[in-house]
Amino acid sequence: MRYKEILKQYWGYDEFRGIQREIIESIGAGRDTLGLMPTGGGKSITFQVPALATEGLCIVVTPLIALMKDQVANLRSRGIKAAAIYSGMKTSEIITALENCIFGDYKFLYISPERLSSDLFLNKIQKIKVCFITVDEAHCISQWGHDFRPAYRRIGELRNLFPNLPVLALTATATPEVVKDIQQQLGFKAENSYSMSFERKNLVYVVRNTENKAKELLHILGKVHGSAIVYTLNREKTKEVCDFLISQGITAEFYHAGLSPEVKDKREEAWKSGKARVMVSTNAFGMGIDKPDVRLVVHIDQPSSIEAYFQEAGRAGRDGNLAYAVTLFGHSDKQTVARRLEDNYPPQEFIREIYDELCYYYSMALGDGLNCTFEFSLSDFCKKYHRPMHRTDSALRMLTRMGYIEYVEEMEYASRVRFIVDKDSLFHFRGLPADYELLINALLRNYSGLFTDYAFIDERFLSRVTKLTRHRMYEILVSLTNKRIVSYAPSKRCPIVTFTRHRVLGSELRFTREVYDERKAMYGERLNAMMHYVTGDTVCRSSSLLAYFGEKNADPCGRCDVCMSKRARTVASSQAGREALLALLADNALHNINELDTLSLPRADMNIILRELCDEEIIIVEGENIRLKK
Repeated sequence: MRYKEILKQYWGYDEFRGIQREIIESIGAGRDTLGLMPTGGGKSITFQVPALATEGLCIVVTPLIALMKDQVANLRSRGIKAAAIYSGMKTSEIITALENCIFGDYKFLYISPERLSSDLFLNKIQKIKVCFITVDEAHCISQWGHDFRPAYRRIGELRNLFPNLPVLALTATATPEVVKDIQQQLGFKAENSYSMSFERKNLVYVVRNTENKAKELLHILGKVHGSAIVYTLNREKTKEVCDFLISQGITAEFYHAGLSPEVKDKREEAWKSGKARVMVSTNAFGMGIDKPDVRLVVHIDQPSSIEAYFQEAGRAGRDGNLAYAVTLFGHSDKQTVARRLEDNYPPQEFIREIYDELCYYYSMALGDGLNCTFEFSLSDFCKKYHRPMHRTDSALRMLTRMGYIEYVEEMEYASRVRFIVDKDSLFHFRGLPADYELLINALLRNYSGLFTDYAFIDERFLSRVTKLTRHRMYEILVSLTNKRIVSYAPSKRCPIVTFTRHRVLGSELRFTREVYDERKAMYGERLNAMMHYVTGDTVCRSSSLLAYFGEKNADPCGRCDVCMSKRARTVASSQAGREALLALLADNALHNINELDTLSLPRADMNIILRELCDEEIIIVEGENIRLKK
């Protein structure tokens, strides 16, 4: 196969990295394949290259809409046809995207797992020649995974439609138990996994115990130069920390899921270009961000799992140069983490009440509601029913896992464009400014069916190919709408709730052990594992993380805070041993070597001290006796 030629042609690389080649050859040979690659390991190459070398389209299942859009835009910028389907798109938009894939020689179709339950999708997809199926973030299919999503179980329907096609599963975080479960859940014909070591030799893990996290953050930023990410657990804190850093003369931006796409783009660009040194963010930032020179990742709050921490910390030092992942830990964090279990897994009675109130909120009668979708305001709902926001949000997510609703936070409805005039009339328009024609030509080159129906467009991608700002494109499209040349519907963002079953009474909700009890217990275990990591001070940080992912007996890194502390204690112990030995020999008499046992030092340490003093010609060893050199 011409894998290396494709790699060079589209990405400009001469060689594959790590286990990329092995994974590509395995899926290229038609074998079900699981690839475990740490963050920054180049997962996308492992399915994009073999798909380009094979006839047909690759279906990519991923839960991350932002990453989905970024990858589609990136592929299109390389001249590769790709499309995406996700929650919030209109039926006409989905049909257009699917027909583009059927007739337009597309190579990649990205879909969210929730779309797999759509009859429209399942019917249309059978008309497409598919080469293989890729499942990104594959740990989501395992009930033992840290981010289990029931919708991933629907991938089995795709396998039923294409029984002879191989599946490529990819993840950056999976314990041995999850690795086995992923292959079982995806129906692998035979176990077949490839894994890279999770060890990051250039990444130094550090835990700092402090009750003044702001002061310690400033100290760290003063010691470690270069680009940085600071992670917090809530949106309000991102702004608070960002404002503090700016007040101290450090350029910073803050980022969370509640910001508009335009603001997100602007802040991300400021950080990537270096105008802002620090990005303060919730976990909404970082996935798919291609910035290799991040020198520092700081966690002000404790993540909820080792898996989440490892992914976020791994965004530092992707260029292979020295970088630091620092966790700040204070005494109050223990109480905060203890409350997190109850906040994320509220009592069942609370969840039943939230379900009833949600039905009242939309005046939903018993037996009604199936497939009804509504815009949703969490703050308005909580205000109306006097509920705490975080715990209510968790209840809605639990109802989603149970299959009663589909709750999607901050859903983005993509912008849509349709030409009102026909092709002939369009080309008769005169006097349009150059940037108008530039945008019109970009639309016509990159989107099909614009004269017959609305097509959803990606402003970020269009901005890249036209070099126009998103604001300028908005002005042009509004102007063209006013001129009756196009019909333009700008993007819109809001949470949505879809009732996936007929309404029942809250008292009739069924809590299965798999969805509630076992998940709650596993969440508690992950919180405990994270607490064990940050409070431990005897095992190398890197070795501790690697052991969690099944890599036993890893050598100590020698650079984390635990290793450095041990080294300092060893040096101090050695110095104390030298001083004790020299004090014993200070009388210049000949001493039997057995007298060293009175110094209460391990014989191995004492032997090292003896060799050093002999090499320095300070003492002389004569058989079983030692003395100072005169």
